[in-house]
Amino acid sequence: MQEISLQALLEAGCHFGHKAERWNPKAASFIYTKKDGIHIIDLAKTKAGLESALEYIKGIVAAGGEVLFVGTKRQAAGVVKEAVEKVGAPYLTHRWIGGFLTNWDAVHKNIEKINRLTEEQKTGAWKKFPKHERTKLAHYLERIKVFYGGVLDLNKLPEAVFIVDVRKEDSVVREAKRTKITVVGLVDTNSDPTGVDYVIPANDDAVGSIKFIADAVAWAYKEGKETREKDLAKEAKRAEIATSKAAKEKKTE
Repeated sequence: MQEISLQALLEAGCHFGHKAERWNPKAASFIYTKKDGIHIIDLAKTKAGLESALEYIKGIVAAGGEVLFVGTKRQAAGVVKEAVEKVGAPYLTHRWIGGFLTNWDAVHKNIEKINRLTEEQKTGAWKKFPKHERTKLAHYLERIKVFYGGVLDLNKLPEAVFIVDVRKEDSVVREAKRTKITVVGLVDTNSDPTGVDYVIPANDDAVGSIKFIADAVAWAYKEGKETREKDLAKEAKRAEIATSKAAKEKKTE
């Protein structure tokens, strides 16, 4: 797992909180001080929270679990998408789809429909339709993929969600709690960390801070994925050896 230094967190601007008058008292445990009316986050708490979160993310993915990345605010959307597309993780960055977790069966049907229509478009199955129908379907796919484009490979409920700005994405936290899904969250001084299982105290507005945290979590996802792939390869090899051994023993009978 990559090493997180206090200097790197400082340079990324993770320590800047919100104006003191906008604070949430429940965030007091990770506020270090107040300077020029701005709360300063204790980067030792940020480091500890991030390292704990990274260890969890790596472990859950290595065990075959899935993590959904959520960052729909303007400052977060681009950097979150860039970070997760490199590692092949599912994400929602345009806007949260209400009921994504609590009404997963319906959401999954939509995903399957989009994938089916995409495949039909590629294979030329739409040629049987009139031109205006093909145009209508193409426009539908283009629109719906804006919302679902990052989750088209997701075929089950995720075991965890990583959220940038739990205050803005409070509906995601609520849905995760109702479905017993682990919440890993970037939490600023104006946010309530209640309901977040792995709190990463940090600036959730500055692009530099969001990018640093998102990149670190995506890297942990990548490491977990690689561990899982190696384990599956070993299992396949053991199965192959066992099958070969059984076949040889049968021949000698």
